[in-house]
Amino acid sequence: MTGPHFKQLRRAYGFDDVAIVPGDVTINPDQTDVSLTIGNIKLDIPILASAMDGVTDVNMAIAMSNCGGLAVLNLEGVQTRYEDPDSVLEQIATCSQSEVTSLLQKLYLEPIKEELVKERVRQIKTAGATCAVSVAPANTKRLAPIIEEAGADILVVASTVTSARHISKSTRGLIFEELCESVSIPVIVGNCVSYSACLSLIKTGVSAVLIGVGPGAACTSRSVLGIGVPQITATIDCAAARDVYYEETGRYVPIITDGGFHRGGEISKAVAAGADGVMLGSIFAQAKGAPGRGYHWGMANPHPALPRGTRIKVGTTGTLEQILYGPSSLTDGTQNLVGALKNTMGLCGAANISEMHQAEMVIAPSIITEGKVWQFAQGQVKK
Repeated sequence: MTGPHFKQLRRAYGFDDVAIVPGDVTINPDQTDVSLTIGNIKLDIPILASAMDGVTDVNMAIAMSNCGGLAVLNLEGVQTRYEDPDSVLEQIATCSQSEVTSLLQKLYLEPIKEELVKERVRQIKTAGATCAVSVAPANTKRLAPIIEEAGADILVVASTVTSARHISKSTRGLIFEELCESVSIPVIVGNCVSYSACLSLIKTGVSAVLIGVGPGAACTSRSVLGIGVPQITATIDCAAARDVYYEETGRYVPIITDGGFHRGGEISKAVAAGADGVMLGSIFAQAKGAPGRGYHWGMANPHPALPRGTRIKVGTTGTLEQILYGPSSLTDGTQNLVGALKNTMGLCGAANISEMHQAEMVIAPSIITEGKVWQFAQGQVKK
């Protein structure tokens, strides 16, 4: 005889656990609309580059904007701590693996300079690009007015986990309702993984919410802290919060699945699970000209007391244009991400992102391995 349950667990699913069921009607891929609107900003593609120093610098932000997407510049990284961030990035890329965490901890002790915050925003805007910048909650009240005055288009407030109700010793911490009222630009907030946390954030008036805790290739939060929810389940739960709020208020707040992506098929799965957009890190760290020089590291990696990230070597696979739009000679799904999404939508009969949310999904743990014996034997596919 069993006793009462102290805690009931449910099954959660990641990208490799599920598959998308093709539709009964199909559409030509070139007739699909994959645009994403955040506040008053409309993007041609629903893809963002993450606010990580190995992924986004001023040049990447400009290039990504020119490609129809959005790259978020981390205003608490090397770009605003150093006049010459390239020399610092070179140090990080050439440091030995055994010493790189200590080096990162040392380099990120340099204070953030408000003049460099302004300068980086102006450099992006001068090029005619859409400028999105990221800060942690602790620095938001100080930097938000500077960011808006400099001309940024979107403010991202992000940390490993962000909630609408944070208890601290501060007499008056960051209140998202007040932040959204005090700035005239869209505010994206993250990260969260649950229905209730997402709904609470949406109710504060933010323009979008980032979904995902610890799935990134360079992040170790899941092993160091033991927290997180696989991305398919997290996206489905948070999409439900978005839809409930929309039904109650008529205000649609997009959710952006952040992290855990390696191939185009995973972007399609995130959208089918309810994502309006996706945020990618390691994939763009592989682009020619990416600031990480073929390396990628988590932004909690330099934490002085509890590092939660690692530097990984991702190499360089192609240009940003190839990664987003092709043409590609790679068959592993790591290039022409937009083409992959549009093809999947066409096969599901979805003319736009909203319709793609209605695509049927199945639990399919063998979807990656079924029938692929020769590919695995010859090292062409990895689990």
